[in-house]
Amino acid sequence: MNRIYLDNAATTPLDKEVLAEMVNVMENYYGNPSSIHAQGREVRTLIEKARKTVAGLLNAVPAEIFFTSGGTEADNTAIRCGIAAFGLKHAITSKLEHHAVEHTLDSLLKTGVIDKISYVNTDTKGNICYDHLEQLLKENDRSFVSLMHANNELGTLTDIVRVGEICELYDAIYHCDTVQTMGHYVHDVRALKAHFIVCAAHKLHGPKGVGFLYVNHNIKISPMIFGGAQERNMRGGTENVYGIVGLAKALEMAYASMEEHQVHIQGLKTYLKEQLTAEVPGISFNGENDPETSLYTVLNVSFPEMDMGDMLLFNLDINGISASGGSACSSGSNIGSHVLTAIGAEPGRPSVRFSFSKLNTKEELDFVVGKVKHIVEQNVNV
Repeated sequence: MNRIYLDNAATTPLDKEVLAEMVNVMENYYGNPSSIHAQGREVRTLIEKARKTVAGLLNAVPAEIFFTSGGTEADNTAIRCGIAAFGLKHAITSKLEHHAVEHTLDSLLKTGVIDKISYVNTDTKGNICYDHLEQLLKENDRSFVSLMHANNELGTLTDIVRVGEICELYDAIYHCDTVQTMGHYVHDVRALKAHFIVCAAHKLHGPKGVGFLYVNHNIKISPMIFGGAQERNMRGGTENVYGIVGLAKALEMAYASMEEHQVHIQGLKTYLKEQLTAEVPGISFNGENDPETSLYTVLNVSFPEMDMGDMLLFNLDINGISASGGSACSSGSNIGSHVLTAIGAEPGRPSVRFSFSKLNTKEELDFVVGKVKHIVEQNVNV
């Protein structure tokens, strides 16, 4: 069997239809979109068509969509520029956020831009405490709130509509990292009371190096990247035209087949959970795993303490299985998962995040279960 790829929360394979759309632009549209001649205007048209497509899918208006280099830039822009625009000195977040959020807020605190960061209480499955969020908003001046939709390691979902309604009560500015859920769930920004949401195209079978930031039309922020007048003076730099076109195509395809893919991928997740439970004694699962409260593309498995537990991912890799121990952005670090630490996971038990896409099959999962069972039997402490 060929290598089995179960690290789709880190990145997804580029869809062939998306690639074809991008190649067409690469081969036939070479003008600078800021140029006023014919070649420039036709490329500008491609960008604005992509913007209109994205906005339509989100029930937004095109002027609310700003293309970026990906989710990290979008998160940074929302946080830095949102806090600056309103002169906010207090931020509310959780200990479970992606480093694009955590490290940005830490930087603002260290440099004195904000005076305080408050952390919403979370339980052992990664759920935030909504009552504590409201308490923090009551006890502090106007706040900037950054809470993600789905945790990238656990898959636990937050009720972001509820968070938005709470934030609205206290006139808070709300940023939601939607990188893991964009293209997997419907995001209606008119119903969602968030001021900022974000996308990274490579999480939904689009290209790497491109994403977008949605900015609610009721607020105005200044740019983070200066240079030219691109993105309506909001992001300097010549646009990644091929990436932008690919992003719009990938999101359009994701919305068109969303229900079908949800059913297929949720079936894979449920099947792997059942098979691992039956075949591998002593395992447990981190985060929520009910379809109503958990991202259907992610299953985080905690294994029994074992010899060379820190080599579990390596053993999977040499057996042809690609998975992750947590956020891919930390894969080069010797520091353990801050998310698993925050929920009180046992430090001696190795964990693996299996994450699925529309391309995975049950046959692949049968192979994975067999290999995992063998590895655990060979290494588990007696």
